[in-house]
Amino acid sequence: MPQATRVVMFDFGGVFTDSPFEAVARLGAELGAAPGQIEALMFGPYHEDTDHAWHRLERGEIELENAVREIAAAGAAHAIDLDPVDILMNMGGGGLREVLIERVRALREAGLATALVTNNVAEFRPHWRAMLPVDELFDLVVDSSEVGVRKPDPAIYRLALERLGGLPPESALFLDDYPSNVEAAEALGIRGILVESDLAETLAALDRLIGRHAPADPAPSARQSSAKAAK
Repeated sequence: MPQATRVVMFDFGGVFTDSPFEAVARLGAELGAAPGQIEALMFGPYHEDTDHAWHRLERGEIELENAVREIAAAGAAHAIDLDPVDILMNMGGGGLREVLIERVRALREAGLATALVTNNVAEFRPHWRAMLPVDELFDLVVDSSEVGVRKPDPAIYRLALERLGGLPPESALFLDDYPSNVEAAEALGIRGILVESDLAETLAALDRLIGRHAPADPAPSARQSSAKAAK
């Protein structure tokens, strides 16, 4: 018999906000770049975990200034005047998806634990954490730049489950807008939802997988341990 859902884990960018990758793709088209070229130079092979400057930045191994310098140099090597700061300024937009924020509140009221598992940059932390009431919405935040590991490395999902009190993967649900991140979670036994532009489909899938019912035991020990880990 399948385990009841005990925790729902979310990505941040592209889930609670518009997709940053779509924003960069639009910018690339405006610049006349080949399809996917700006994304590849800026973010590297995002479906993998490599030594690309952006990946090292998200793992907290280098500072933003150094990553910007390396990415700009990579653009110059391809005869592209690439301004990573300008690209970053044009990422996102459109505001927060309030309907999803309200759904997180409902999940917590139903007795489920919630977590944020995000590939992010240390220098961006004050900005994105000010965008939504993180501590009110999530029992745990796993920021790649803080823990030194990034999606799709399976270690980041295992870390989240460990900090949630050692929950089994089968009791977890994970939402992300990047396919390889969802696939990596599913390979561990976590049920995944790929978040696309139609948020109604995402919410329907979420309801379908959790069955709208809280587990009999909302795992208070997980909430206690995760609260400590998030400090």
